[in-house]
Amino acid sequence: MDKIVQFEVVGEPASKANSRKAVVIRGKPAFIKSQKARDYVKAFGEQCPTLPELITDDVLVEILIYYASRRPDLDESLILDCMQDKIYKNDRQVKQKKIYWGLDKDNPRSIIRIFKYDILNIPSYLVY
Repeated sequence: MDKIVQFEVVGEPASKANSRKAVVIRGKPAFIKSQKARDYVKAFGEQCPTLPELITDDVLVEILIYYASRRPDLDESLILDCMQDKIYKNDRQVKQKKIYWGLDKDNPRSIIRIFKYDILNIPSYLVY
């Protein structure tokens, strides 16, 4: 497996599924990201490297998310969104994910590794 990039982002990601807030924009109801999610997106953008040439191939993403408490759901979707236009063109290129949960009350963070995707890396017990 060829590793393309590895980096760490300090901060606890918001759960994308649980981080929507109902608002009214120009008289119409809409859902926007919560303040926690918007703050994380900003912090992620400041810490995530921008590759000189975005990845255009399919990728495997491996993430270890350290949360500050046991309360949050394991949810990598905001992280995948944040890597668009910095690591890869679109998060639809993510064809395999390995997501792990960790606990670090003093230092919530995410360790992210991106690999070239290889369909041969699918465990044999999942293939017919």
